[in-house]
Amino acid sequence: MTWVHAFHIVFYVCALLICGTCFFYTLFRKRVQRLQNKLYILMLSIVTLNSVCDIIAAVAENYSLVSNSAFLVVGISNFLYFTVHALLAPSLLFYVCCVNGMYTRLSIRRRIIYLLPCFVTIFFTLTNPLMHWVYYYDENRAFQRNWAEMFFYVVAAVYLVGSVVYLLWFWNAITRRRRIALTGAFVIVISSVMLQLLFIDVKSELLGEAMGLLFLLLIVENEDDRLDADTNTYNRKGFLLDIRNFIMTKQTFHVFVINVVNVDIVRRLTGSSSIQALARLVATYFRTLVPPYQIYHTSYSTFALLYTGDKKGADALAKKLEQRFNESWSCLDISIMLNAVILYASVPDELKTPDEILLMLDSPFPKSSAGKVLHGSSLNYLIRRADVERALHTGIAEHRFEVYYQPIYRMENLSLHGAEALLRLKDPDLGFIPPDEFIPVAEQIGIIDVIGNFVLHEVCQFLQSGIPQEKGMSCIHVNLSVIQCMQPGFTERILSLIDSYGLSHSLINFEITETLTASDYQTLAGVVSTLQAEGFHFSMDDYGTGFSNMQSIFELSFDVIKIDKSILWGAEAGSTGKAILENSARMIRQIGKQIVVEGVETEAQIEMLKRIGVDYLQGYYFSKPIPREMLISFLS
Repeated sequence: MTWVHAFHIVFYVCALLICGTCFFYTLFRKRVQRLQNKLYILMLSIVTLNSVCDIIAAVAENYSLVSNSAFLVVGISNFLYFTVHALLAPSLLFYVCCVNGMYTRLSIRRRIIYLLPCFVTIFFTLTNPLMHWVYYYDENRAFQRNWAEMFFYVVAAVYLVGSVVYLLWFWNAITRRRRIALTGAFVIVISSVMLQLLFIDVKSELLGEAMGLLFLLLIVENEDDRLDADTNTYNRKGFLLDIRNFIMTKQTFHVFVINVVNVDIVRRLTGSSSIQALARLVATYFRTLVPPYQIYHTSYSTFALLYTGDKKGADALAKKLEQRFNESWSCLDISIMLNAVILYASVPDELKTPDEILLMLDSPFPKSSAGKVLHGSSLNYLIRRADVERALHTGIAEHRFEVYYQPIYRMENLSLHGAEALLRLKDPDLGFIPPDEFIPVAEQIGIIDVIGNFVLHEVCQFLQSGIPQEKGMSCIHVNLSVIQCMQPGFTERILSLIDSYGLSHSLINFEITETLTASDYQTLAGVVSTLQAEGFHFSMDDYGTGFSNMQSIFELSFDVIKIDKSILWGAEAGSTGKAILENSARMIRQIGKQIVVEGVETEAQIEMLKRIGVDYLQGYYFSKPIPREMLISFLS
C-alpha cells in the first residue's frame, strides 16, 4: 500500500467514525419522527456508505493490477459511491426546507421538478458500466474521470445554491443557533469540496460532509432544550419556535390548548408522582391524534397541540378531545377525572401572530368554561384580556390606580378595628376593571410587584399621617400576591420600604389568598415567619372558596383567618350552610386563630355571627370600599 492510499484511507476512516458517532447519538435519542430527522439520517447513511465504499476501493486498488477479484471490488465500490452520492445534495436541499418550514409549501409537482437533476445523475451512474460517461478504467485499470462527472458537480452546486437561497429566503423563520449551524455546515462542505477539486490527492470531500453533519447534529438535531423530560414531548420553547416558524412561512394550521384546571387538587390528593404519570398518560393519548412532534407540554397543567389538517379535521379533533376529557383516566390503579378547558383556534384565519397565540395559551379563561371547548366567538374574552393588559400598562404610566379602603369592625361593641386596602383601576375605555380580573393578568405579565409596591406606599403614607390611628384603627390589611412573596429578596424589600416611613410593623396586616399557585409552601412559610418575627401580622383571605386547606393554615401560621362571604351567605340559605360556618369558626378558634367574616350586610347576619363567636366583621353593612378621603369623612 502506497502512502497516498494510506493518506486517503485516513480521511475516509475519519469520516466513517464521525458518521458512526452521529448515527449512534441520533438513534439513541430516538428523535426520528420528523421528516427533517429522516432526511438527516438519509444524509448520514449516504456519507457512511460512501466512506465504506472508498475505504474498500482504496484497499482493493493495491491488488487490482494482479487480481481480477480485487479489480471487481474496486468497480462495485465506485459504482455504489456515485449512485448513492448523487442523493446527498437534493437531500440537503429538502433538509433546509424542513428546518425553515418551507417544505410543506412545496407542491408535489415542484418537489418532482427539484429531483429531476438528481434523476439524471442517477441515470448516468446506472448506465455507466455500458456508456462510461461518468468514469472508466484504462488499459492499466487506472480510474479515469469523464465529462459526466463534471455534470455531477454542476448539479450538486445547483442544489447547494438552492439550499442557500431557501436558507436566506426564510432567514428570520429559524433561530440564530440554527442559522449558525446551517451556515457553518455549508461553509465546511463547500470548502472541503473545493479543496478536493484543487488538490485531487487530498480526499477532503467526505470528511467535510461528515463534519458538516456533525455540526448539524450538535445544534439543529439536538433538541434537548426544547424537550419536556416528564412527557417526552416538546416544551414551551419548542412551541414558541414552531408557531413562529409556521407563521413566518405562511402555513395554515390549528392550535389546541388543553388546560387541566383541577391538576392542583389532583396533586394534593394523589401526590406529585401521580401528576407526572398522568401527564405521560395524557401525552400518550395525544400521540394517537397528532404526530409526536406537534405535542407540547407548556406548563404543569397545560398541553398544546398543532394540527395541520383542514377545518373539518380540526373540528373532529376538538370533539374527540372533549369526549375524552369527559371520561376518567386510569393512572396508578386510580380512576381520576381531569377537568379540562379546551381552546381551539385557526391560524391565520382567527389568530395571526405568535403573541395572539400566546394570549390563548396564557390567559385566564372564564370560570364557567370548565369541561367545554372554546372556539370562535367563545374566544372573545382574549380580546378583553389584551385590553386589560393594555389598561395595566397605561394605568401605571398615567397613574390611574387608586387605593380604596373598606373598614373592618370588632364584633365587640361594633367598634372600628381597621380597614382593608383594595386596589382599583379605572380605564377611560374599559371603565372600572375588577381586581380579580386585572390582578391575575398583572401576575402573568410580571408587573404585580409594581402595583403591589404602589399599594404599600399609599398605605404607609396614610398611616404616617396619623389619621387612621386617630380614628381608632389598629392596623390596615394589605393584600399580597403569592407571586410577590416568592420573589428572591422579598422580605428585605418589604422591611426597607416600611421602615423608610418609620412605622410600627404591627400597623400592617398582610393578607394572602392561598391560591393554587402557592406550590412551594416551604418558601412561602419562610417569608411569613420572617415577617411575623419582625412584628407584622398575616391573614388568610377567602377561607372556604376552595383554595384554602388545613395544610395552608398550619404550615403558613396565619394570625387571622378571613371566612369568605360565600360561607356566610350559604349559612343563611339552609342548615347545611349554617353547619359549615359554625364548624369552620369552631375549628379556627380551637387552633388559636382570630376570625374575620366578609360579606356582612344585615343585622341578622351580625346576630348570627355573634352567637357563633367571631372576632371581626367586614361588609357593605358598614361600608363599601371607598377612596381615602371618603373614608376619612365617613369615619368622622
